[in-house]
Amino acid sequence: MKTDTASELVFFVLLGKHGNLSATARELGITPPAATKRLAQLEQRLGVRLVNRTTRRVSLTSEGETYLRHASRILAEIRDMEDQVTSSRGAPKGLLRVNTTLGFGRTVIAPLVSDYARLHPDVEVQLEVTDRPVDLVEQGCDLAVRFGAPPDSRLSARRLMTNRRFLCASPAYLDRYGTPQRPADLASHRCIIHRQNDDAYGVWRFTRNRETEAVKVSGALGSNDGDIVLGWALDGHGVLVRSEWDLAKYLETGRLRRVLPSYSLAPADLFVYYPSRHHLSARVRTFIDFLALHFETPSPARPPKPARARPSPA
Repeated sequence: MKTDTASELVFFVLLGKHGNLSATARELGITPPAATKRLAQLEQRLGVRLVNRTTRRVSLTSEGETYLRHASRILAEIRDMEDQVTSSRGAPKGLLRVNTTLGFGRTVIAPLVSDYARLHPDVEVQLEVTDRPVDLVEQGCDLAVRFGAPPDSRLSARRLMTNRRFLCASPAYLDRYGTPQRPADLASHRCIIHRQNDDAYGVWRFTRNRETEAVKVSGALGSNDGDIVLGWALDGHGVLVRSEWDLAKYLETGRLRRVLPSYSLAPADLFVYYPSRHHLSARVRTFIDFLALHFETPSPARPPKPARARPSPA
C-alpha cells in the first residue's frame, strides 16, 4: 500500500469519528485549511463526493460510509499484521485506544491508565470517555471497559467484576411516602429515571421465583448521568435503580435504603470487550490483565476503590 493511501485512510477514519474537519486537523497536527484541502484531493482522486458539508460538521454520503467501512477494516488488519509480527518480542508498545464511560472513566479507569503507563512507558494510551457505547472497529478502538454485557456478540469479552443493581431510596423519602411492597406499587411513587443508551425509558424489570415483571414508572426527575440521579436520590426526591458499585457506601451508612430486596434486577457486571482476534497484541493483553488484577477480589458489600485518591480541586 502506498504511504499516501494509508495516510488518506487514517485521515478519513478520523474524519468519520469526529464529524468535524477542525477536530480532525487538531488530532493530525495540521491546520483546518490543510484538512479541507486533503479531503478535496481525496474526493477528486476518487471522483465521488464522500461528505456533505455544513458550517460546523460533515456528514457522510453513502459513498463515504462505504469508504469509511473499508478504511476502518483495512487499518485494523494492518495493525493486526504488525501486532502478530512483533508479538514475539513480548514487550508491550505502540498505541492503545481505550473507550469507557464518562464518570467511571474519570474516577476509576483514568487512574488505572496512569498506573499502567508507569509500568509500560513504551505504550501510548488514548482514553476516550463517551456516554454511549461505540463500534470498536469503526472507531479504531482496541477495547472498551463498560458496565453491562457487550452490545455485539461478535466481540470477545472478559468479566472484570460482578455488580448487582438495587432499588433504593433515602430514609426521608420512605418516611414521607411509604415503602413499596411490590413492583406494582411503584406506579404511585416518585421514581428517578436514569436514561441509559437505548433502554426503554422508565421501564423497570423485576424478577422473583423465575418470573419477571415489567413496571412502567414515572417521576419529575431524570437524567442520563448516573452521578446526577444518585444525588437526587440522596436528596430525597424519589426511588432509584443503581448498581451495587455506586450504592455500597450509602447503603452501609444508611443514607439510602434498599427497596423490594426480595426482587432482583438485571445485573450491571463490568466487562472489558474487544474485537475478536486470534492474536492479541502485547499492549492489549497486558492492559486487560492489569484491569483484571485490580478488580479480581471485590467484596459484595464494598466494591473496589480507584487505584488511588485524587487531590480535591483548589
